[in-house]
Amino acid sequence: GNIFTQQPSYFSDLDETLPTVLQVFNNILHKCGLQCEGASAEPQKLEEKVTVTPGNMPLQELKDIVLYLCDTCTTLWAFLDVFPLACQTFQKHDFCYRLASFYDVAIPELEAAIKKRHSEDKSGFADLWRRISHSRKKMIEAFHILINQVCLQPILE
Repeated sequence: GNIFTQQPSYFSDLDETLPTVLQVFNNILHKCGLQCEGASAEPQKLEEKVTVTPGNMPLQELKDIVLYLCDTCTTLWAFLDVFPLACQTFQKHDFCYRLASFYDVAIPELEAAIKKRHSEDKSGFADLWRRISHSRKKMIEAFHILINQVCLQPILE
């Protein structure tokens, strides 16, 4: 068995942790000057009007965001892959919708920014492209696990 079957109260811990997980995606959007549908719109201060986008942010910042996203998506996928029963708890937080919205808003922007910056850092380009592709793949795989567990399995049972 796993730790959740040994200690069922961990499900409530997971439930309390999920807003923090979702906040990671919101933080990435915020750093990229992007916003998702359904995200609480923070009122902007007037001096914050200079919009940073993935295309114009410092290259190191873009790299940091892509690495952070890659780590987050890989960890998320690995957790759901090993422990699909967590999907019900994830879905209580509209995780499928939030993940799909994030993907829709952030991935095309980040990919375009990486392509645009190709000439700035030819050696780092391949690595950055590999990591954004890996992030995209792991998000899709995590989404498949969620849909399978939350929507398909209940029909089959």
